[in-house]
Amino acid sequence: MTAPPPRFEVTEADIERVVARFYARVRAHHLLRPVFAAHVEDWPAHEAKIARFWKGAILFHAGYDGSPMMAHRRAGNVEAGHFPIWLGLFDDTLRQELEPLAAASWSALAHRIGQGLRLGVEDMGRPRDTVPVLR
Repeated sequence: MTAPPPRFEVTEADIERVVARFYARVRAHHLLRPVFAAHVEDWPAHEAKIARFWKGAILFHAGYDGSPMMAHRRAGNVEAGHFPIWLGLFDDTLRQELEPLAAASWSALAHRIGQGLRLGVEDMGRPRDTVPVLR
């Protein structure tokens, strides 16, 4: 059985480059740096894991093992307000590193994933008997 084609045209090298450049910017960001620093001790290992995630999401490669939702929910210091900042920084990185169509396509996928993660994080502090806000 053959693997499906990529969601859009990027290479493994593109993914690795975007991830490395993005996390270099995260480490320099005044709001995101402390959030990540509380959990990431080995940046090369973290970047490799996130690159495997994106290779799976975009190129349909096997190899990522983890649950982004659970990681963000368990972190304890990730807030819903971090996601627009994260996505803005990620969008800037995509625009700098990729052709416009690939950048826009990856951005759209990241925003869908980010929205789900943000809702999951918001849901953590919500009392059981309340209705979630879905926007």
